[in-house]
Amino acid sequence: MNKLKKTIKENRGFLLFILLMSVFRSAVADYNSVPTGSMLPTIIPGDQIVIDKLAYDVKVPFINHSLVRLNEPKRGEIVVFESAAAESRMVKRVIGEPGDKVALINNRLIINGQAVSYGVVGEDADILQLTEQLPNLDHEIQVYSQGVTELDSFGEVVVPQDKYLVLGDNRQDSADSRVYGFVPRDEIIGRATKVLISFNYQQYYAPRNERSLMPLI
Repeated sequence: MNKLKKTIKENRGFLLFILLMSVFRSAVADYNSVPTGSMLPTIIPGDQIVIDKLAYDVKVPFINHSLVRLNEPKRGEIVVFESAAAESRMVKRVIGEPGDKVALINNRLIINGQAVSYGVVGEDADILQLTEQLPNLDHEIQVYSQGVTELDSFGEVVVPQDKYLVLGDNRQDSADSRVYGFVPRDEIIGRATKVLISFNYQQYYAPRNERSLMPLI
């Protein structure tokens, strides 16, 4: 016991730093590795994204319990959430806010009766890149230029109160609200704000310097 007390005393500065850093990452800001392509072309596999955990709530450190709500997620924002339905942490874009009526017809969104506009960015092999012009926010998505999947369309749904409809930007290769349903507000842990750094898994984890500190909003 005396040896333990001595060790703690000799390293209290370092231990305090670790504690404060853990609290900061738990309640203020953190980073998250993205291993899949469900958010292509916006976020690519190997990106380490920064999560602003004070974007929507002040939370109790180490548990996802909100003390004070600061803001609500807005359409177009990229959120990070702990999905009970998927049993994993997920990164998706908010498409439908509580009360919104949303439909998807052949990969084209209709929100509250208004068809969302799209512009063609380019085509590479079988992938078509489009600009999706959500209100107050344009962003890129990608779809297959040929072929149909079960994710291409869904009929109009009304987003329940305190829940959100989220989609991946890689529309036909994303498990999102079309698979797991609406996202409860209390599962959202923060907003993705930028790429901290990115590693190329195909090139021995070499850093992609051009993506460092790249904003996502």
